[in-house]
Amino acid sequence: MILPIVGYGDPVLRKVGEEVTPEYPNLKETIANMYETMYNASGVGLAAPQVGIAIRLFVIDATPFSDDEDLAADEQKQLKGFKRTFINAKIIKEEGNDWSFNEGCLSIPDVREDVYRKERVTLEYCEEDFVMKTEVFDGLVARVIQHEYDHIEGILFTDKISSLKKRLIKGKLKNIMEGKTFQDYRMRFFGKKAR
Repeated sequence: MILPIVGYGDPVLRKVGEEVTPEYPNLKETIANMYETMYNASGVGLAAPQVGIAIRLFVIDATPFSDDEDLAADEQKQLKGFKRTFINAKIIKEEGNDWSFNEGCLSIPDVREDVYRKERVTLEYCEEDFVMKTEVFDGLVARVIQHEYDHIEGILFTDKISSLKKRLIKGKLKNIMEGKTFQDYRMRFFGKKAR
C-alpha cells in the first residue's frame, strides 16, 4: 500500500526513532509498504519517520544511481541491485574525506542542495531477520545510508547546509509546510490532509 509521505514541518521528522523489536506489529507489512511508497515516489531511500512512524527503520534501493555514466564501473556495479532494509541502525564510524553531493528528500520536494558527508561509514544494523550485522559502506551507498540514518535521528539534510542557503530556501520550506507545492506522489502536509 502506498503511504503518504510526511512533508517538512511535521514534528515526526524531528523525533529520534524508537528501537524496533521482532514483535513490532505488522513489521513486514510496514517494510513492504515503505518500499512501494519509495518506488512510487521515484526515491532511492525512505525512512519510517517519513511515513509518520518514529521508529529506527529505513529502506534503500540504490539501483537507479547505477545508470550514472559519470561513476566508475565498479561503483555502478556496487549500486546495481543494492536493495537493503536497515533496522535499529547505528553508525559506528564515519571516515574519509568530506565530499559534496547535491541531495534532495522526498519530504522536502523541489529543494536540492549540496551536502558534505564522509565517504565511508561503518554501520551496525539488523535486516528483517533481526540478525545483527556490522558492515562498511562507501561512495553513494554510504551517502544514502547517512541521509536515511539522519532521518531516524530527527535530522534533515537542510540542517547540514549554510545559514545563507537556509535563508535562500526559507520560502520554499514555508510553502511545503503549508502544502503549497506539487509533486506526483502522495504527501501529508503539517496541518493539511493527504491528497
